[in-house]
Amino acid sequence: FKAEELLPNAERWKTTNVLQHRTVQNRVSSSKYQNVEPAMNHRNMYCRPLRLFAFLLILNLVDLVTPNHAVGLKRPNFLVLVSDDQRPDTIRALGNRIIETPHLDQLVLNGLTFTRANCAHPLCVPSRAEILTGCLGFRNGVHPPLNKPDLALPTWPQVMAAAGYRTYHVGKWMIAGRPSTRGYQESLGLFASGKKSEMTHPLDSAGREVTGYRGWMFQTDDRQLKPEEGVGLTPDISAKFADAAIEFISRPSDQPFLLQVNFTAPHDPLLDPPEWINKYPADQMPLPKNFMERHPFDHGNYSGRDEELNTWPRKKSDIRRDLATYYRVISDMDVQIGRIINALTKHRQIDNTVIIFTSDHGLAIGSHGLMGKQNMYEHTIGVPLIISGPGIPRNKRQTAQIYLRDLFPTTCDLANIPIPTTVDGQSFKAVIEGHQSRIYNYTFGYFKDRQRMVRSDRWKLIYYPHLKRYQLFDLKNDPDEIKDLSSAPAHHNVKEQLKKVMHRWQQQANDPLLQ
Repeated sequence: FKAEELLPNAERWKTTNVLQHRTVQNRVSSSKYQNVEPAMNHRNMYCRPLRLFAFLLILNLVDLVTPNHAVGLKRPNFLVLVSDDQRPDTIRALGNRIIETPHLDQLVLNGLTFTRANCAHPLCVPSRAEILTGCLGFRNGVHPPLNKPDLALPTWPQVMAAAGYRTYHVGKWMIAGRPSTRGYQESLGLFASGKKSEMTHPLDSAGREVTGYRGWMFQTDDRQLKPEEGVGLTPDISAKFADAAIEFISRPSDQPFLLQVNFTAPHDPLLDPPEWINKYPADQMPLPKNFMERHPFDHGNYSGRDEELNTWPRKKSDIRRDLATYYRVISDMDVQIGRIINALTKHRQIDNTVIIFTSDHGLAIGSHGLMGKQNMYEHTIGVPLIISGPGIPRNKRQTAQIYLRDLFPTTCDLANIPIPTTVDGQSFKAVIEGHQSRIYNYTFGYFKDRQRMVRSDRWKLIYYPHLKRYQLFDLKNDPDEIKDLSSAPAHHNVKEQLKKVMHRWQQQANDPLLQ
């Protein structure tokens, strides 16, 4: 492996190849981030807002002379649809012959699907913070147990707004601050933590006491709570998010928009949408190929809330029941996504809108004996990622490894907006256009101080620091990660090479485990 493959973003740009040169030229520096360090920047906190303001001011000035303005080209809208806890194998057009997802299937047919997209940190808050800032959690501050976000980092909507975009937020909010303080000019259908109140649905469809989204409710950006619309998740919540998104789309404007819609589906508590209650009979649901009654060891979250949703050892009937409701919730969300896309057509925005669909991470829900998302297996670290719209190839699959944090710089690149040097993510515009086949030779994952992962095109190595234990999987011949090869003498060299790659990345990323 080459050293530059592991370097943090600011240094890696110095050694990038010719095919990436166009994207390098499209980056812009702020005074704060001329020499970005991989660790958190602890300079005088009172200077941070001024430096961020200076960067955004520079971006506004640059926006006045960008080629799009010079030749009168129209910048695309961006509709970003983010589900919650959705496995990458839950879209019919991508191989799941059980689930019904006709609108996501249409996106697959109309667009480019990245089959090896990676969330990096499979937990709601850290993953969403990476999307928002384009930064590794070790740098943006959102990494347990620290969880002290660097509010001076430019965010995706801040950069887009400074370039002349309208920036709208809909749905789940689980990041520090409010949408308005992190770059969104307006928010509708805002769903966030509220106050202790009686749950609208205290039991899920399986009759279990609800432990997720307790006290959450719709509210305004200035915290005017709306408990009358439901406390906690409700079976029709995806429709409410779609209603809010459609309202934004229907507004006439000469400016392009960035509209991010954060669904709560299919996160637990799993509640059957009425229209789907008779779909997917539980006794007919196939179990995951890698179903286990119990994970073979404590992976670092054995006693977590997610893992307590079902008893140990896992019962096949419980997993089938939960998968049935999980599929129903996804299918209902798919209907609402169809409504949003139809609104783009109705208001004549569809031909100039790039639609991005993804999830913050996947979920085990029976695979490997686990229920939650706090693991490094493909069903969880992997995410669905579909991009459709003007200039995007149609009905194609792409195996290039990418991160969710790459969405920020890629949309900037597609709109010809300078990319802040603070961003760790890489633009994959060159992959979309067919100029490159890959961005990374290796991608990495991490969960608290309990798990680290490195993945190549073929191999995956997972490390459990609290156990000093490794797993090695041959993803080419064992895509369901059933056979651990970490003790196999025939693969000793592969394991040792990946250990070195992981260690080099930890050094460059300033991983707290090495401190």
